[in-house]
Amino acid sequence: MRARSFAAALLAAGLIAAAANPAYAQAQGQGSGQGQGQGGDTPGQRSNRVVQPYIEVGQIVSAELSPGNDVVTFTQVAVGVDINVQGRNSGAAVSVRYERNIGYGDDSVDTNTISGVARGTLALVPNTLSLEAGALASRSRIDAGGGTTANPLVREDAESRIYSFYAGPSLNTRVGDVDVQGVARVGYNRFEADDALVTQAGNTTDVFDDSVTYLGQLRAGVSPGEVLPVGLAVTAGGFQEDIGNLDQRVRDLFVRGDVTLPVSRTLALVAGAGYEDVEISSRDAVRDANGVPVIGSDGRFVTDPNAPRRIAFDVDGLLWDVGVLWRPSSRTSLQASVGRRYDSTTYYGTFTYVPSQRSAFAVAAYDGVSGVGGTLNNALAGLSSDFEAIRNPVTGDFGGLVSGTEGQALIGGVGSTRSAAFRGRGVRASYQRTMGRTVAALGAGYDRRTFIAAAGTVLAPVNGLTDESYYVIGGLTRQIGQDANITTNAYVNWFNAAGNNNDVTATGASAAYNQSITQRLVGRAAIAVDYFDSEFTAQDFAFATALVGLRYNF
Repeated sequence: MRARSFAAALLAAGLIAAAANPAYAQAQGQGSGQGQGQGGDTPGQRSNRVVQPYIEVGQIVSAELSPGNDVVTFTQVAVGVDINVQGRNSGAAVSVRYERNIGYGDDSVDTNTISGVARGTLALVPNTLSLEAGALASRSRIDAGGGTTANPLVREDAESRIYSFYAGPSLNTRVGDVDVQGVARVGYNRFEADDALVTQAGNTTDVFDDSVTYLGQLRAGVSPGEVLPVGLAVTAGGFQEDIGNLDQRVRDLFVRGDVTLPVSRTLALVAGAGYEDVEISSRDAVRDANGVPVIGSDGRFVTDPNAPRRIAFDVDGLLWDVGVLWRPSSRTSLQASVGRRYDSTTYYGTFTYVPSQRSAFAVAAYDGVSGVGGTLNNALAGLSSDFEAIRNPVTGDFGGLVSGTEGQALIGGVGSTRSAAFRGRGVRASYQRTMGRTVAALGAGYDRRTFIAAAGTVLAPVNGLTDESYYVIGGLTRQIGQDANITTNAYVNWFNAAGNNNDVTATGASAAYNQSITQRLVGRAAIAVDYFDSEFTAQDFAFATALVGLRYNF
């Protein structure tokens, strides 16, 4: 799927709800609605109907500070739109941007980039049936171990592109005393890299290409006190991801029953048990007469369609967990469980604290088997449909953090991009706060992936290996009077590929000043510093980038 198709997906995910809002047409052209870091409404006073198209023109100078002193200059032209439309039962938030960088000379920057995020909910039957969709397009930097880090530098050869999209219905209804909830999703994910195969310590690392995901779940239950003193529920569901690399397939099916025992008005104990059937399989690569895997023109292993499917992971049997539900108020919620799944101990849960419209804190711990695509789709689905995207003020890149939502505000880092399926465990947290004219957002996370591959296949060497990544990203905007603001962004990313001496550290910070010249024309000046320390290379890299330009809001 080409980049232009993902731009359409980004818009569709937001317009899916906006089109159902009668005020949508009238909202066009009203308000300033610029994304975080680009000017906009006074913090804390954002309109619930914003459609803001814009165009930007800027001149950028990027200087290499280490190990060399190369300097490049290029012109950046970008068009985009920020949408936030909220209704009683439907809502959408979209931030999509197309950027064209035009360099000078034979060895110059010449790139096209689409970036953005979208999340929408369209009520088909109010309070009963809705259609949900989400999309992501982002740039990153890939290293020899298959790890990714935030990359705002368009001049680097290591640039890669990430796309993710999902859509599906959600059901929430009641049949007599029984509450019924259901969800179904289909997603597509793609990772485009200049080097599909990268080398780590002499070994070839196959980088994720694309995948299709399917998720379905149906739950029926009664609340405590409705029929019995305890609550009862039965849930059946499944997840499958078909990974393009070597025809890998991750399939996870389950059925379970749950009991909820109230301890007090705000606290309940929960316990559940059931049956699961989890299987991960793949085919091997085509091999030449010497048994060497064949690499295709796209730089990836060629899959042998006639090879038998090899089982890498197969578990079926009992699953169980116990936990707590704590909800002392409508603004505080905790769900935490520990149990056994995938034939080992599992932990997962969520905590949200929204004391007021000015601040929100959220934490989510996760554990599951999937490929890269499954993690992207799940992170997108965790966002609400009411947010503003936080972008790098120099490059306009979206780094995974949003503001304005009352729940999880972080998609998180892509982490490892190895093509092999894995068991992923980790935690991500986000905090945001509005303090008068200042809006601040902070996200952090940890991701651990243990790879699963079938013996006798080209992926077998990665079986059991573990990649880890830690990331922190933040943004702050300060309104100055009615006509100007200052924005700052910063990120830190640590990635450790399996084995010794495989660490990659990426850090960066940027600041921008935006000044309104007329009601629609904004002058911009920004500067950024980025540093990369990779043990895969003998040298560290440091860059300083500056921008001056104009933005016109239609």
